[in-house]
Amino acid sequence: IPCDLTDFDRLDNLGPPLLERFGKLDIFVGNAAILGTMTPLIQYDAKAWQEVFDVNVHANWRLMRVVDPLLRLSDAGRAILVTSAAARHPKAYWGAYAVTKSALETMTQVWAAGRANTDVRVNLLSPGATRTEMRAAAFPGEDPMTLKTPDDVTDAFLELASADCQRHGEMVEVA
Repeated sequence: IPCDLTDFDRLDNLGPPLLERFGKLDIFVGNAAILGTMTPLIQYDAKAWQEVFDVNVHANWRLMRVVDPLLRLSDAGRAILVTSAAARHPKAYWGAYAVTKSALETMTQVWAAGRANTDVRVNLLSPGATRTEMRAAAFPGEDPMTLKTPDDVTDAFLELASADCQRHGEMVEVA
């Protein structure tokens, strides 16, 4: 179901079409994120700051609300939210991105705590330095061939998405 992640009314109304089409949801991967501007925190443009929060935090929160009932309909609903070491190792110029990833981590842990006595498993995945367009934008001088590929991170996603996975409320970091 194509959708602009900043069209919050559309996000809020995704539940019924997903339920009608699939009847449940087995796996949700929350990977919505934008980098924003690499600038000193106090010089961040307010509109750009809001845009990063809208995508990285608010869209993910709205998606959590939509998918939660659908995950509970599954025998083994799994939610994986993608984060970054930037949340735990703040650096200058990473302002909105680092702050929003920190918010996403806390929000995900709160969601996981609320699902502790259910079959739904909610975890965070921090893929580490990976050859993506976002990484290239953040580190333009870096040789991308020195980084792992997205395919190199697949096994971590598959483990957390497995119906047999009992990890819950955890941070999984891919080295």
